[in-house]
Amino acid sequence: MIRWVAVIFIGLFIFYPLLPWFDRLRVGRLPGDVLFRLRGVVFCLPFGSTVVWSAGAFLIAELVSWTCMFC
Repeated sequence: MIRWVAVIFIGLFIFYPLLPWFDRLRVGRLPGDVLFRLRGVVFCLPFGSTVVWSAGAFLIAELVSWTCMFC
């Protein structure tokens, strides 16, 4: 359990400075994304965006595997 808390803490610590860049990619604005403010700091938990980006990455990987001659 403590391992997951550490992973979530490290993930938030790493991705928090990248929020303005993610905002340009429309991350955090889909249904299912959670934005909350805690003591003046905005936190984003992009659950919906993660599903969409993962599906896109999966489709790209499938297309590459179909067209790759040496795979």
